[in-house]
Amino acid sequence: MHLSHNEENSFSLTRFESMLKTNDVLFFDSSEFENIVHYYLENGKIALAKKAVKLGLSQHPSSINLRLLKVEILVFEDKLDLAENLLDEIFDLETSNEEIYIQKANILSKKDQHSDAIAMLKLALDITMDEADVYSLIGMEYLFLEDFENAKKNFMKCLEADEEDYSALYNIMYCFDFLEQTQEAIDYLNSFLDRNPYSEVGWHQLGKQYFDLRNYKKALAAFDFAIISDDYFIGAYLEKGKVLEKMGRYNEAIENYKITLDLDDPTSFAYLRIGKCYEKLGLEELALKNYRQTVHEDPLLDKGWIAITDFFYKKGNYRKALYYINKAINIDGENVLYWKRYARINNKLQQLEEAERGYRKSLELGNYELDTWIKRCDILIDLGEHEAALQNLLQAVEFYPETAEVEYRMAGLYFMLQKAEQGYYHLNNGLKLDFEYYIIIEELFPSIFARKSVKDKIKTHLNSCS
Repeated sequence: MHLSHNEENSFSLTRFESMLKTNDVLFFDSSEFENIVHYYLENGKIALAKKAVKLGLSQHPSSINLRLLKVEILVFEDKLDLAENLLDEIFDLETSNEEIYIQKANILSKKDQHSDAIAMLKLALDITMDEADVYSLIGMEYLFLEDFENAKKNFMKCLEADEEDYSALYNIMYCFDFLEQTQEAIDYLNSFLDRNPYSEVGWHQLGKQYFDLRNYKKALAAFDFAIISDDYFIGAYLEKGKVLEKMGRYNEAIENYKITLDLDDPTSFAYLRIGKCYEKLGLEELALKNYRQTVHEDPLLDKGWIAITDFFYKKGNYRKALYYINKAINIDGENVLYWKRYARINNKLQQLEEAERGYRKSLELGNYELDTWIKRCDILIDLGEHEAALQNLLQAVEFYPETAEVEYRMAGLYFMLQKAEQGYYHLNNGLKLDFEYYIIIEELFPSIFARKSVKDKIKTHLNSCS
């Protein structure tokens, strides 16, 4: 009875692992060892791959392929000098093995010598039987050099050699996107689809290009062709749903998102989009049900927590909104989008200390929008924390110099802190930048605005402008 190739590999693996457990020494031919090592490398079992190489070389010390697999493991472990020495030994024995050049290129790439790696791969290209693989490796080296034009050209050659290499197609699209060559990408995809009319990935990528151009009619047609080519292609249904949403066809969008739930394990993204569609249709209970399912499927998806929080915020149910944003913060306390909502909700609830904490945390996490500085300042003013409010603005002015909203607030705060000279200085700055914003003084610092000297200063400036 003859065994299939897969059955032979499985039988070899079983024998090999049995040998390791029993310490018996069994004989394998070199190709069996190669298959065993490849299996372990592909599955990330490096320790077992190393054992297989060691035992393989003990039985077949002259095997070039096993030595090259040892080089591959050494490179993986960053033992580059050892790998280079072994490669030099192999090169002396066999100069026409493409894998030698590929591994030399791999080492050069690890050393950030990408131009040299490309030169080495071009040598491999002259002797290889698998041009697609080498062109792909050259393309990756050009990506490391951020030379997207040459990267694109080599990935195109890879795809010409193997039109089912969709990773090459994705890389080509990545280059087009980076170079902002949308029309060129569309032309290329149409040419590719003329040769491969049933390529679901090609149609999917074409649809995404049209979507980016907001040509939703053509995007929809492309995703429909992707689904015709492969009616189990989840990505096409998701993208088609997004297009239908943009077109306001929410019920049809929901249908497409629901198909993905039946085809594979449900995704939080699909539940989120279904919830958004139901909310647009005014079906709030169904929207809320799907938002809750979103965060159940993936508690780390911030868009899910934001959707459910915003749902209650828009309804004016700030207590419920606060409940959900607190749950989100307990899961991920470093998410600035959560803290900004936490601040805004507490502000609505007149819980000023907590609102200030939310804005402060947002700033600590790097959210330096002017609005964040201003809102924190105004809350600190309401709390009577004038010194803290001023320190907040002194930090803000580093990011937003010569900003009227900041200058008027600084003027008011300096006056409140009995520092009139600085107060007048910043009041003058504010009036020069935008005199209409003087209302900030009136609203936030009514006692300061009531001063005759301040009113006269504002009036004088207004008269000079008229």
